[in-house]
Amino acid sequence: MSQKITLLIIMIDVKATLQQSEERMEMAALFLEEELNRIRAGRANVAILDGVRVESYGSRVPLNQVANVSCPDARTIAIKPWDRKQIRDIEKAIMDSDVGITPENNGEVIRLAIPQPTEERRRDLVKQCNKIAEKAKVEVRNVRADIKEKLKKAIKDGLSEDNEKDAELELQKLHDKYIKKLDTLIEAKNKEIMTV
Repeated sequence: MSQKITLLIIMIDVKATLQQSEERMEMAALFLEEELNRIRAGRANVAILDGVRVESYGSRVPLNQVANVSCPDARTIAIKPWDRKQIRDIEKAIMDSDVGITPENNGEVIRLAIPQPTEERRRDLVKQCNKIAEKAKVEVRNVRADIKEKLKKAIKDGLSEDNEKDAELELQKLHDKYIKKLDTLIEAKNKEIMTV
């Protein structure tokens, strides 16, 4: 009876371990998605302003907390401050950030004109994206290696080799699923960058 209970606990542990590995792999995919959204590909994307912090009433807050940020067309980002007095602070924050675009304002709205990247710049962006994707893939591989190690140790603690092999197969399926997901994300971003 006690061996049955022990076996049941180990089985649940394997499921929990696989669940944990999937969560960690999902985090790697989310990391890649967020990083790729920040890369300018020649199209207006409000995500490039996510890192901009504006001085507002004595504290630094995200840009979207002091202004409405939108894309009226494919080449323009419009920023309409809720308080007109903050237009200078918003401009300064954009200039001080790594966005790399000079803001223009008409007293009410700040506009960022997204320039068309050159062929060389596009290739650099693709390389940059591929580096980020490789980091995410390494994380997924590291998760697989960590969990494989845990499963090998679990055999010493009484996990049957059959259960360990099944768990390893599940782990490999998870790994393949997330590597494919990362490849799909990077493929779409590279296509977006190279499309004129």
